[in-house]
Amino acid sequence: MQSECAQIITAGLSCYYSMPQICSRPAYLFLSKDQKKDGQRGGKCSKGPPSSASACSKYYATYSQKQLTGGIMVTWCTHSISYRFHFIAESEGRNNVFLAMITRWPKAPKHIIYDFSCALAPYCLLQEPDFFANFLFMIDHFHAHDHTKCAPACFASTYAEVNLDVAQINTSTVERGNSLIAHIRKLVSYMTQHRAIICTKIFLSIINCCKIQDLIRDNSHT
Repeated sequence: MQSECAQIITAGLSCYYSMPQICSRPAYLFLSKDQKKDGQRGGKCSKGPPSSASACSKYYATYSQKQLTGGIMVTWCTHSISYRFHFIAESEGRNNVFLAMITRWPKAPKHIIYDFSCALAPYCLLQEPDFFANFLFMIDHFHAHDHTKCAPACFASTYAEVNLDVAQINTSTVERGNSLIAHIRKLVSYMTQHRAIICTKIFLSIINCCKIQDLIRDNSHT
């Protein structure tokens, strides 16, 4: 347990995933901003106005800059079951999501629903176009109305009108899961890294077990 829970996959980021790490994050030497830290979740500076009229108007400053750390990023499947998590030492950026997918998934899933997919999509496609070639990046229904400067092509609601698979996805799954994480966020912020990983792992394991039992119960009634 001790060695398993202390996986460090990059500087300032510790994780626990159900899938083994299959590779390290590549270094893109010809991309000048590859190693530059995102100032906000959308990749722009969180202090000051957007750099252009087309820039996303959602600021990271409205989220977790007052937290002791950048928080916990949890990946969820469409059934509200967690694939596990990683801790973010500073502000959350596009690299956190990119890193989880490129180092854990041997093949990219069909969809990702993330509240800053408008910035995540070009970031991922620029660095790994083959891996993300058939990948659909979408903003969930809850956050879409705040993206006033983003095109409808970023929104899950747009695809749901023509794609039955997307229409069947409950895009609120992530927000419900993250609301549960709020119960331990303050608690783990005062723990050592090792203890915080163990505490979060146990908490998510309990949530997963309860959800799996609910799914089995629902299927038995159909």
